[in-house]
Amino acid sequence: MAEKKAMISIISNQIISSGPNPSKRNFFLLPFSPQNLQSPKQRTKSARILGHSQKSTVAGDDVKTLANFKSKYNEIKVLEVSRRADHPFAGSRLLLLDSPGNIHSISFLLKHLTDTYLDVFATFPPILPSGPIGILGFGAGSAGRLILQLYPQSVIHGWELDPSVISVGREYFGLSECEKENADGLWVNIGDAMNAEVDGGFAGVLVDLFSKGSVVDELQDARSWENIRKKLKRGGRVMVNCGGSCVEAEDITRNGDVVMEETLEAMSKVFPEILVLNVGHNKEDSWIALSGSSPDRETWKKTIPAPELRRYVDKWVSFPTIGT
Repeated sequence: MAEKKAMISIISNQIISSGPNPSKRNFFLLPFSPQNLQSPKQRTKSARILGHSQKSTVAGDDVKTLANFKSKYNEIKVLEVSRRADHPFAGSRLLLLDSPGNIHSISFLLKHLTDTYLDVFATFPPILPSGPIGILGFGAGSAGRLILQLYPQSVIHGWELDPSVISVGREYFGLSECEKENADGLWVNIGDAMNAEVDGGFAGVLVDLFSKGSVVDELQDARSWENIRKKLKRGGRVMVNCGGSCVEAEDITRNGDVVMEETLEAMSKVFPEILVLNVGHNKEDSWIALSGSSPDRETWKKTIPAPELRRYVDKWVSFPTIGT
């Protein structure tokens, strides 16, 4: 099965390449130009980073490569953005996993929230029944770590196909410390996410599965969604990173908008009620989907511990409103 991975997949800001129409790459997989990963003497004067409201460049000296190697499944790069950089990603570490340079995980030294789709994932636990949460496409652990920071009583089971990604997460993204601090609340599994299961079913499943810069093929097949539905306990929900035109695939025929729409159509054949949320400010930004009927919005807001995250609650609309 194709490599599966969480993406930043991310969400609301992005690192972009210098290719055509860079402004369209916004809020989801964050593409980073490979030429900006060279040594200081080789690379161009600045590494281009696009935020939703801040300046779009970061000086080359403010971006440091911590790791750069190929695994069986991915082209793994870990970048560190200097705290002195004038950009929302200042003080962060970024995980890139494919040739377009899409960002799959992010962590900040001095704060928990990311201003990306990962923050939307962190609003998920309050609308779930009691029970474990599955993360399909665990990456370096950004989503799991954020949820455990906000909801310490949560129990998370993550699945990641590439063991090298987990190793990078433990070395550079604080995953090792998170596992130690949550010995009874975080379980990291290496293997095919489609085979994920726990006794009694999941209260919720976060789906963040990408391969080569695109939502994995399996998620455009209703049978995969039926498989995921069967993993849920009664009252359980699914929240999904669906990508969009902001996602840059290695295969140029994998149009992000088309893949997103096909993913939602396949999901809707199994989950009759779906809500969708645009992470950014326009339809070119990334989309998140949520199964089930709309929760009570005011109750949901009150149960989200971080006030900065409550703004996402009112952004959910019924599918297929996305296309109107």
